[in-house]
Amino acid sequence: MKLGILTGGGDCAGLNAAIRSVVRTAHLRFGTTVLGYERGWNGVLEANSTELDPENVRGVFTQGGTLLGSSRSTPKLIEAGAPALIEQLHRDGVDALVAIGGDGTLMTTGMLHNAGFPVVAVPKTIDNDVAGTDVSIGYDTALAVATDAVERLHTTAASHDRVMVLEVMGRHSGHLAAGAGIAGGAAIVLVPERPFDAQAVAEQLSLRHHAGRYASIVVVAEGAVPIPGTAPEHDPGVDIWGKRRTNGMGELVGNLLAEVTGYETRTTVLGHIQRGGSPTATDRLVASRLGAAAVDGLAEGLSGRLAAIHGEKTALVPLDDVVGKTRLLPSEMVDLLDPLTTAGPVPAQGHTRP
Repeated sequence: MKLGILTGGGDCAGLNAAIRSVVRTAHLRFGTTVLGYERGWNGVLEANSTELDPENVRGVFTQGGTLLGSSRSTPKLIEAGAPALIEQLHRDGVDALVAIGGDGTLMTTGMLHNAGFPVVAVPKTIDNDVAGTDVSIGYDTALAVATDAVERLHTTAASHDRVMVLEVMGRHSGHLAAGAGIAGGAAIVLVPERPFDAQAVAEQLSLRHHAGRYASIVVVAEGAVPIPGTAPEHDPGVDIWGKRRTNGMGELVGNLLAEVTGYETRTTVLGHIQRGGSPTATDRLVASRLGAAAVDGLAEGLSGRLAAIHGEKTALVPLDDVVGKTRLLPSEMVDLLDPLTTAGPVPAQGHTRP
């Protein structure tokens, strides 16, 4: 049997660990050849591939990004459809495919399965919003980077008595913003799951200021949405799929807070820094477990599944149960953000640092 593998969507830390796990499991456990497609699904359509073995993936688990390269789903891919992909896979002698990616990759994977081609998906997204799994590859590393950024902003905020706004990724869910905000000690965290009252946020910062806390960190998920009428209109446009873009929310919040409160405010957009760098130990373990689970599932004759982590175990979840769904912050996590916005008692000695 020959196994294919590709990475789709945005890059993140841990992808190479997953590729390594798939290759080693296929070769050493099942004696299976692995063909890696470069630049995601485009690599399949363009017949751009390379053979992988345990030797040429040696040591890659410590490296960020993906050795196979990646690309996002495009209308061209959807137009080509499953027949064009399957035709090339058969031409390459590939019997089954492991596709590592997020929403778009899962959608295309399901399309192949429905057309009769054996395929298992592995979840990858720093937003941690893939349904059906407790965690996705890339989230832990991005969380560590975002938390470090919050911690670093504290010192500048305290030195200059500023409000520091940090925009992090999170188009539809606030896992990254909430995690970094709580772990980093932010004053306020704004997430997509709960539309925010921009005026109330400004008032909260004023309360902190009058309580002697002159420096504040506000973490904003890129997909956070203000309650209509509480902030200026913000229309970032739509992408090629007609979906609302999410850029600019951190700047909008920062400008509004500066205008309403009069406090010196600075905005930092963390951007693609969250995707890069060497994966954490946790991401290496998550990627290795999910990669092995995907190969095991295909070896058992399963298809149309998502390799997932449920507690301490891996599982293979039907794609029909997860495609098109978003893993949102649990309600108790959203509720945990509320205490962050309280001003607290007035400090005994007036001016204090956060």
